[in-house]
Amino acid sequence: QVQVVESGGGLVQPGGSLRLSCAASGNILSIDHMAWFRQAPGKQRELVATITKVGSSNYADFVKGRFTISMVNAKNTGYLQMDSLKPEDTAVYYCLSHALIHNGSSRRTDDYWGQGTQVTVSS
Repeated sequence: QVQVVESGGGLVQPGGSLRLSCAASGNILSIDHMAWFRQAPGKQRELVATITKVGSSNYADFVKGRFTISMVNAKNTGYLQMDSLKPEDTAVYYCLSHALIHNGSSRRTDDYWGQGTQVTVSS
C-alpha cells in the first residue's frame, strides 16, 4: 500500500557532502512526520533527525550543525543534506514516514520504512 524508497547514498571522502532523498508513495493522504535513522555494522539503529509536516525539526547531537533535514509535503518526499561528513557517519541510512493512509473507506496512521541506502565516508 505504501512504498518508501531512499536514494542518494554512496562513497564520499571525509569532509564531503551527500544528499539523501526519501520518496513515499501509495495510498497516502498526508505525512505527519519523517525521520532518518542510521545503523552502522555491529551497532543498533539510531535516530539521526526528524521533521514534522509544519517544518519543526530535531537532530541528534552527533549531527547538529552538519546535517539538515527537510520535507516537501506536496511530493511526500524528504531529504537529508549531509555536510562535513566523517568516517563515523558510515552506515546504512533509513527513512521512516509516519503517514495517514486510506484503504477503501477506512483511514489509519502507521510507520513505513524504506530499505535503506548505504553511506560510506572514507579516503
